Amino acid sequence: MKRVVVTGMGVVSATGMDIAGFWNNIVEGNSPAKAITRFNTDKFKTHFATQIAEFNAAQYLDRNEIKRSDLYTQYALIAATQAIADSGFDINTMSPFDIGVIFGTAQGGMDTFEHQYKEFAAGGFEPHFNPFFIPKTLVNMAAGLISIKFGFMGVNFSTASACASANTAIMDAFNYIKFGKAKIIVTGGSDAPISEASIGGYNSLKALSTRNAEPTKASRPFDVERDGFVMGEGAGVLVLEEYEHAKARGAHIYCEVGGAAMTSDAYHITATHPEGKGAIRAMQLALEDAGLNPSDIGFVNAHATSTPVGDISEAKAIKAVFNGQENLHVSATKSVTGHLLGAAGAVEAIIAVKAIIDGIVPPTINTQTIDPEIPRGLNIVINSAIEKKIDAALSNTFGFGGHNGVVIFKKI
Repeated sequence: MKRVVVTGMGVVSATGMDIAGFWNNIVEGNSPAKAITRFNTDKFKTHFATQIAEFNAAQYLDRNEIKRSDLYTQYALIAATQAIADSGFDINTMSPFDIGVIFGTAQGGMDTFEHQYKEFAAGGFEPHFNPFFIPKTLVNMAAGLISIKFGFMGVNFSTASACASANTAIMDAFNYIKFGKAKIIVTGGSDAPISEASIGGYNSLKALSTRNAEPTKASRPFDVERDGFVMGEGAGVLVLEEYEHAKARGAHIYCEVGGAAMTSDAYHITATHPEGKGAIRAMQLALEDAGLNPSDIGFVNAHATSTPVGDISEAKAIKAVFNGQENLHVSATKSVTGHLLGAAGAVEAIIAVKAIIDGIVPPTINTQTIDPEIPRGLNIVINSAIEKKIDAALSNTFGFGGHNGVVIFKKI
C-alpha cells in the first residue's frame, strides 16, 4: 500500500478566505455569524448564517468561469486554486492522467435551481431556461470544472452523502492513491446553501437555531440550551499525494492521512442512531485502517452541530470508543464556522491538520452548561484553545440518511 500525505490546502468561508485567516479565527473563536443579506428573512424563523460577506467572484474567476458555474462551484474553484498553488506541483512534469479530482457536495447547484425557477414562474411559466441551467445544478460540476481549469485527466467524480460528503471524498481520494491508482488527487467539498429554499427547508425540520438576537452565540454544541445549527457556506480543499512522489519533488508535507472509514446507521432519514452505533463502528474502522489505538488520538474534531439529538449520540459514541481517556481532547468547531453541509468535512479536515502542525486544540465556543445527557469524562475544550502536542487527530462527519464518515490524520 502507498502512503498518502497532505501537500496543499485551501479554504473559502465566512471564517476566512485563506488558510491563515481561517485558522486564526478558529483558534481565537471568532464566529462570523450575522444577519443574512442575500434575501429578506422577515418571514423566516431564522434570520442569520455564516454568510460570505460581499463575495465578488470576479476577483477570483474569469467571466466564462462565472457564467457557467453555480455559487458552490465558484467556491470550490477558488479553494482548489489556493490548495494547488500551496502544493506547488507542476502538471507539466507529470502525466495529467496521474492527477484526479474527487469532490463532495450535499446540495450542489441549489442556488441556481432556485433562481432559475423563480424566473420561470415570473415569466408566466414560459420555458426560457438559461443554457447553463443544467450544468450549473449538477452535483458533479465542481469536480468537473476543477479538472477542466487545471487539465487534470485522472479519476474524476463527486460524492454525495449529505453532511458527510467531503469526508467521503477524502476517503475515496486516500484509497485511490493508497492502491496506486493516482499520484495526486484534489479533494474536499463545497456547498452554497444560504438561500430561501435551504433556510426555509431546514427551518421546517426544526434543525436551525432561531437565536436571532445573538447570532455569534447561537451555535453551542453540547450545551443544555442548544437549539439547532447555524447554516454556513463555502469550500475546503486538500491536495492528497503519494508520499514517495511528494518527497521526490521536495514538496512541503503537512501530515499523513492515517486512515478513513464509512458506515451507515440504517436508522432514520434525518436523526442519528441514539446510541451512536454507526458512528462507533466508523471510528473503530478508521482506527484499524490507520493502524492506531484509541490512545494514539489526541484530538477529535466532533461533528457536533448543536442539535438536541445529534450531539448526545455522538458524545456517547466518542465515549464508547475512547472510554474517557485523559489524553483525548474534543472540540466542536462548527460553533465558530457554522455548518457548511457538504463542505463541513473538508474545512474540519483542515482544522485537524492545522491542530497537528501547530499543536493547538481549537475551542468550542458558546457552551456554558453541558447537557446532563452528555456522558461524563469527555475533555471538551470550551471557550479557549489549548496548546498540546498532537500526534494524530480524528475528524467526524455524519449526514442525513445515516451516513457516517471518519478521517484520521497523523504526523509524518
